[in-house]
Order: sequence, then structure tokens, then C-alpha cells
Amino acid sequence: MQSMPKPLKWSSDIEIRPIHAKADYKAALRAVSAYFDNEPEPGTPDGDRFDVLLTLVDAYEARNFPIDLPDPVEAIKFSMEQGGLTPKDLVPAIGRLNRVYEILARKRPLTLNMIWRLHAEFGIPAESLIRPTKLSGTA
Repeated sequence: MQSMPKPLKWSSDIEIRPIHAKADYKAALRAVSAYFDNEPEPGTPDGDRFDVLLTLVDAYEARNFPIDLPDPVEAIKFSMEQGGLTPKDLVPAIGRLNRVYEILARKRPLTLNMIWRLHAEFGIPAESLIRPTKLSGTA
């Protein structure tokens, strides 16, 4: 019968293992936080340990604390705020200015062409833009 391999030990002599429970998660966060003040060089034993710990923490958070994508209007408004854009700047992607205001007020849904242009011209994630928009006046 084949024996199980021992867990990897790294330079600080702390085991690295999968994060299964909240206690494991907290221990991994403590281990990672020690590196933020003095981030190790990539390719060194501490750098590799840091990278593995971050990967484990990221996987645990993605599995246990999923973040929903914003709805299309919120994604557009966020992009406008971050880029210092005005509704007039969206005209090439959406159409006439009154159409931009209708979209932002949730009076009209985005069309596929609008989605493609918003993604291509402003880098708004298509995954956010294709979500259904709750139009005003609907339940």
C-alpha cells in the first residue's frame, strides 16, 4: 500500500495545505499578511510560498464568498465614473443622447450591438452587460 506524501514545508516551517474551514482560512490570512509589509522576491522559497498561499486564499474566497457581477446599468455608471465620462461620451456606443438617458434611467434595455460597442470602446466586461436589466416600472 502506498503511503500519502507529506505536506510541503517551506522556509518558515509552516505547513501549506488546502483551506477547508474558516480556521484554515484565518490561519492562511495571518500567514499571507506577514508578507504584505515586506513582499518576497518571486522565485525565492518565500516568494513561492507567498504565491501558493495567495492562490489558496483566492480559491477559498471565490468558493465561499462569490461576488455577483453588477447589472448592466451599474456597470456602465461605474465605468463612466472611473473614466470621467459623461452621457455624451456614450453616444457612439449607444446611439443618440436621448437613448443614452433612457438606458441609464432603465427605461430601455441594451441591444446586442450596444453591448458589443460598450465592451469594445470602454472595456466594460461583456459578462456584466449581458445580464438582464431591471427596467423601471417592472417588478
